[in-house]
Amino acid sequence: MQSSRLFEIIYLLLNKKTMTAKELAQRFGVSSRTIYRDVDVLSLAGIPIYTEKGKNGGISLLPDYVLNKSILSESEQDEILSALQSLSLIGDDDAGQVLRRLSAIFNKTASNWLEVDFSVWGYNNEDIFGGFKTAILESRVAEFDYFSSYGELTHRKVEPIQLLFMSKAWYLKAYCLTKQDVRLFKLVRAGSLTITNETFAKRDLSPPNLMRKPDRRPSVTLHLRIAPEMAYRVYDEFDWSMVEKQPDGSYLVEVTWPEDNWVYGFILSFGEYIEVLEPEHIKKIIGAKAQMILKKYCSKDFQIACELYGY
Repeated sequence: MQSSRLFEIIYLLLNKKTMTAKELAQRFGVSSRTIYRDVDVLSLAGIPIYTEKGKNGGISLLPDYVLNKSILSESEQDEILSALQSLSLIGDDDAGQVLRRLSAIFNKTASNWLEVDFSVWGYNNEDIFGGFKTAILESRVAEFDYFSSYGELTHRKVEPIQLLFMSKAWYLKAYCLTKQDVRLFKLVRAGSLTITNETFAKRDLSPPNLMRKPDRRPSVTLHLRIAPEMAYRVYDEFDWSMVEKQPDGSYLVEVTWPEDNWVYGFILSFGEYIEVLEPEHIKKIIGAKAQMILKKYCSKDFQIACELYGY
């Protein structure tokens, strides 16, 4: 922990020339006394760092100092370049600039080990993503319209904390001023984003507040039979441990999920290529929903015939 903080202190001073102990302490979440101890450690290691008292004083490096790559091992240099490359791939211009500068300092070319495409067909969230990024870095309050998972449109005012990629989608972790609690917002459901000029101080949120709320929806264990035609979806949607391939090419799947409308819609999205084996109440729900769909698209005579034959 201390070694990474020491390296970042050097890098910050290379860019900002002078910073106060208080500024560095706030950035790293430590005391000013700890920062002064870090300065002593760096000085003993031969880094030309010094402190200056007074109105315009602070902690600085000698003007002609250049970062000595020998303070980092080869593997540490590779780890830093790889981490920066992954950030640059999600459109972080600052990370891209740092990557180029450190590559030159280390006299290395970052290996092209990763390529990422977060685009979604039919949706462009660059403005939303970039806006929330700005709000996070500048500690500015954001306002936006948001559709809940139940289709309810609300207006939210939040203090953004972090952008999070999870379960194939981008989310914003933020302190919601309306709910007075930490919330996760799916970016695809957000719109009409405004980054206000109102700034906020970082909240001292204890770890329990940052954790996701326990899901209080009842869970259901599904036993499904999926036709061979849906093989590509089976291995996209389920872990291999949940899947058992049958001699006829079909797949038996056992999965436990919170029961809600999403689960029903997911099952129906397989169309005629899926059968719910258990539990019985899910079979009835899917059957009822299938009948409602049928009534919307079939003629009156066909509906009567289906009812006569018990379909």
